[in-house]
Amino acid sequence: MTEKEPTAEEMEDLLFAFIVCKYVKSNAIVVAKGKTTLGIGGGQPSRVRSARIAFEMAGERARGAVLASDGFFPFPDSVELAGRYGIRAIIQPGGSVRDEEVIAKANELGIAMVFTSIRHFRH
Repeated sequence: MTEKEPTAEEMEDLLFAFIVCKYVKSNAIVVAKGKTTLGIGGGQPSRVRSARIAFEMAGERARGAVLASDGFFPFPDSVELAGRYGIRAIIQPGGSVRDEEVIAKANELGIAMVFTSIRHFRH
């Protein structure tokens, strides 16, 4: 979806993180690298809160990692936060009325973004 495409290694990590997302409660965010989960946030009332928890867990290890989301990003705030933590690629279902804003933010930050059209959102 973005100008930048994920590398083959990033794509493997994105798919791994997206599978992990499937088993986390609503508003799930997973940070991963090297097919290893570094941080998980979920069950929060907002996606950006879940992202903060996942990044707090991952810490400095988030730099150069990827991020998966179980649902679309309703606002670009989580992508902006991902940029601050050095995330290189994001996988998410897409489908928000603000997808264009979210993609624009990823392009601005040089983050590759892949849409799946599949939601894992669990309550």
